[in-house]
Amino acid sequence: MTDLGSQLLEGDGKAFGKMTFGARTGPVGSAYFGTTQRTFRRVYPFTEQATLVTGEVLLTDETTGLQTRFKAGDSGFVTKGTVVLWEIVSPIFIKHYFAVA
Repeated sequence: MTDLGSQLLEGDGKAFGKMTFGARTGPVGSAYFGTTQRTFRRVYPFTEQATLVTGEVLLTDETTGLQTRFKAGDSGFVTKGTVVLWEIVSPIFIKHYFAVA
């Protein structure tokens, strides 16, 4: 998780993913990202639209304090530079995202 620019706060740090378009360091890309239950903080290095495939997560925008709970099938949007606290509340979480740097 830390090599993806996140600060692990709780959990084992196991994550997985697969690019479906573009490259991890490219200006535009899409991918699957998954992780086991954990809590982490991330400053978004890109703007992202994501759809939750499996699991449940509580996201807190640490600038505004807005909390949003997402379940499988829900979609959301995060702007580059936003500080987000992730609380994965299910044993496993998988999302598919589209990102623009």
